[in-house]
Amino acid sequence: MAVGRQCGGAEQRVKESTLTRTLTRYEHAPHLVFWETTKACSLACGHCRASAQFGPLPGELSTVEGKRLLDQIAAMEGPKAIVVFTGGDCFERSDLFELVGYAATLGLRLGVAPSVTPTLTRDRLEQLYRLGVRSISISLDGSGPASHDSLRGIPGHFDKTISALSMMSDMGFRLQVNTTVMRSNVHELADVVSLLRRTGVAIWEVFFLVSVGRGTAIQEVSAVQAEDVCHFLVDVASRGLTVRTVEAPFFRRVQAQRARFGDDEAREHFAVGELYEQLRATLGDEGADTRVMRSSTLATGDGRGIIFVGYDGEVHGSGFLPVALGNVRDQTLGEIYTTNPLLTSLRAGELEGECGRCEFSRLCGGSRARALARTGRVLGDDPACILTPTRIAVDSLSG
Repeated sequence: MAVGRQCGGAEQRVKESTLTRTLTRYEHAPHLVFWETTKACSLACGHCRASAQFGPLPGELSTVEGKRLLDQIAAMEGPKAIVVFTGGDCFERSDLFELVGYAATLGLRLGVAPSVTPTLTRDRLEQLYRLGVRSISISLDGSGPASHDSLRGIPGHFDKTISALSMMSDMGFRLQVNTTVMRSNVHELADVVSLLRRTGVAIWEVFFLVSVGRGTAIQEVSAVQAEDVCHFLVDVASRGLTVRTVEAPFFRRVQAQRARFGDDEAREHFAVGELYEQLRATLGDEGADTRVMRSSTLATGDGRGIIFVGYDGEVHGSGFLPVALGNVRDQTLGEIYTTNPLLTSLRAGELEGECGRCEFSRLCGGSRARALARTGRVLGDDPACILTPTRIAVDSLSG
C-alpha cells in the first residue's frame, strides 16, 4: 500500500483548535434551526421524514407563536443562527411571507425549503427575494424520471423540478439540491452530479436515509456502500460543488482521512469497493482540483449545532430523531437547547461503543438518529459506519 503525505503537527493543531472553538460555540447556540412550519404538502413522497399530510394538522404554531419562536432564536447567544423554513411544504402556510419578513427584521439568516408543487411560483419566489431570502433548497432524488418520479408518486415531477431549478437560478437564488441516498438510487449519484453542474446548483446536500416516517419501507445503503459514497463525495467536492451530508457525519472522517494524502486516488490507500469505482468512473476527472475542496467542515450533528422545531412546537435534535425534548410553547428554544440532558450529553460526546472510543468522535460523532432507529439507543453506535460492529444491522437489510 502506498504511503501518502501526513498532516504536519502545526497544521493538525490548527485544525484541532478550530474544531474545539466550533464545538464550544455549539454549547450555547445552534448553527442551524430547522422549523417545520407545517405538515401540509400536496406530495406523498415515499421516503418523507415528516409523513406529510394533504392539510395542516391541529396544533400548528400560529403566526403569533411563530414570531415568538423567531424572537427566541434571535435572543440566543452568539452569531445569529440560520433559520430554515421547511415542512411539509412551507408555501402551504398563508403567513409564510409575514414570518420570513419578521425573521429578516431580527437579523436572522434565512433559508427556505419548499416542495416542488403548484405553490412554487415565480411570484412567490420574487416575494421571498424581496424579503432578503437568497438560499433555496429543493429535493432531487434521481438522475431521471424513473427514479425521482417513482418516489414522488407523480409522473412528470422530475421535469417540473428541473424547470424549477432553472427558474430559481435565473432569478439569482443560491441553489441547494437535497438528494436522499438509498439502495434504489445509489448507482445514479454521479449522473446526478452532472445534472446539478448543468443547472447551476451551488450546494449538494446528500441525505443518507434513516428509516423513519414513510422511509421505513425503503432500504438504506449498507455500511460498505456508505463508505464508498463518502469517498465519492470527497471527489465531487474537488469539482466545484459544495458538498454537505445529513445523517452521515462519517463523511467528515473520510474527508479527514483522505486529506492525509497528497492525491485523490482513494483506491491506492483505502479499501474502496465496486460502487466507488463505478461512481468515480462515471464522474471522470474533468474539472478536478484537489487543492479546492468545497465541502462543509462544520462538526454539526443531531442536537450539536442543529436543532429542529416541529409544526406543533415540539423540539427534536433533528428532523430524523423522534425524541421530544420540550416545547417552545412552554420553554424558550434557548433553554431547551442549552439545558436538556440528552442534548448536553450529545454535545459532551458521551457516546457508547466504538463511536465513543473513535479518534474521530468529536469531528464525526455518528448519526444519533440512525443509532436510535437501528439499535434503540440514541448514544449507541451508528450502524452505517464501517468502523462499528453494529454495521451488520444495516448490511443485513440486503437480505
